[in-house]
Amino acid sequence: MRRSSDLTPEIAEEAAWWRDAVFYQVYVRSFADSDGDGVGDLEGIRSRLGYLELLGVDALWLTPFYRSPMADHGYDVADPRDVDPLFGDLAAFDRLVADAHEHNIRVTVDLVPNHSSDLHEWFQEALQAGPGSMERSRYIFREGRGFDGSQPPNNWVSVFGGPAWTRVPDGQWYLHLFAPEQPDLNWEHPEVRADLEHTLRFWLDRGVDGFRIDVAHGMAKPEGLPDMEIRVQAPGVLSDDAHDPRFDNDGVHEIHRMIRKVMDGYPGTMAVGEIWVKDDERFAAYVRPDELHLGFNFRLVEAAFDADAVRGAIEHSLAAVALSGTPAAWTLSNHDVVRHVTRYGGGELGEQRARAMALVELALPGVIYLYNGEELGLPNVELPDWALQDPTWERSGHTERGRDGCRVPIPWEGTTPPFGFSTGANTWLPQPNEWGHLTAEAQLEDPGSMLSLYREALEHRKSHASFAGTELEWYGAPAGCFAFRRKGGGLICALNTSGASVPLPPGQVLLSSGPMDGEQLPPDTAVWLV
Repeated sequence: MRRSSDLTPEIAEEAAWWRDAVFYQVYVRSFADSDGDGVGDLEGIRSRLGYLELLGVDALWLTPFYRSPMADHGYDVADPRDVDPLFGDLAAFDRLVADAHEHNIRVTVDLVPNHSSDLHEWFQEALQAGPGSMERSRYIFREGRGFDGSQPPNNWVSVFGGPAWTRVPDGQWYLHLFAPEQPDLNWEHPEVRADLEHTLRFWLDRGVDGFRIDVAHGMAKPEGLPDMEIRVQAPGVLSDDAHDPRFDNDGVHEIHRMIRKVMDGYPGTMAVGEIWVKDDERFAAYVRPDELHLGFNFRLVEAAFDADAVRGAIEHSLAAVALSGTPAAWTLSNHDVVRHVTRYGGGELGEQRARAMALVELALPGVIYLYNGEELGLPNVELPDWALQDPTWERSGHTERGRDGCRVPIPWEGTTPPFGFSTGANTWLPQPNEWGHLTAEAQLEDPGSMLSLYREALEHRKSHASFAGTELEWYGAPAGCFAFRRKGGGLICALNTSGASVPLPPGQVLLSSGPMDGEQLPPDTAVWLV
């Protein structure tokens, strides 16, 4: 198997390639289906590499494709060193990596170190072995509270709803911060650490260029597992609460140092963590020189379409990474949040604002993570109850609809479902009938489409001299607006979230998110000037 050091010169030119790369998140189930079963797979991704090269991305992030019973669509991993037959096999993975490298696209894959599937051989052994056994010590089993042990060991709640503990027939309870099918691993156990190192090397030796680490702030648990403060709506992984004992415990940094030590033996590889931590100093600790290369800062995801809110998100994100000297990693959407076209108002308004925010994000120094379909302007989909599959739907007693709406399969071509996603008639989540105008085919030759905007913006970002420089300088701007300049390159990005047109900053228009109003910047519009 080839390592990063064996890649073609075009994609092995510099160890820190990731510092200004554009990554494209592929939600594997929803990207492209090669065998007609309605579920995306590795060969489907390989068949669309030409599109990704045309789009102009530098690297892929593949969501889990490992062996799994799919209780959480792959984030419940039964074997982290094999491909689930639903998605292909190891030979298909090797072909995908080789072909992606031929297209000058690097490949990074998801790691899920906080928990395993309940069908993982370790957990099955733990259930058979009983209390006090070595097998149980790989997970977090505890005696219950109350005179008969019938109450959970503490009051922790699951991110997906309900208690974070499940009782087994012999009376003990096991911890699962997510679904009961996802028991948390005990990271104080040396075999758990050794197994992750084995997994890292397994995929690095197959040529992967890096990892995205799921719930990177969640593996270490506090001593004694103290009760948490229960709110009206209990805080989950997508919120930041300094008093939540489930996440952001100091012991997690030793785990990331172990990961970094392995990766340093594979020059040119990188790791990015999913880190829901807002405190700048706490966040910076994850991206110290001996820990993760990058950390997702989700402030842009959480910011409303408002100039002050967006500027605050940018400034806080830059301040956090300035403490460690690593680049910021920007994103507007992913597989866990409502797509930003919908967050910004939906319909034509949401599309207009999403176009503007795409230019804001792509003007920023650092690393960009795009979510598959955002370049097509896909909205969230209001799915019927019968179609919902996210475990949150059942765990919440049908009060939280979950994340399925942002995971609907990609429309590629044609005028009716499945829009070229599959050769079969059905897809694992139903596509809206009215998506014909959003297909890649429909947008490819339309200069005014969302896809054309992304292609042009990515080309400028990669080749235009004005994108040099890693620092921002802010201009004075009317209320509801902002403008910043990339120091060292000169690119100016201006955003208008007010209700009226405002004068443009000085400069020549390089690209705008929508039609201009003479020398005025219209509402809900962004522009690049040089």
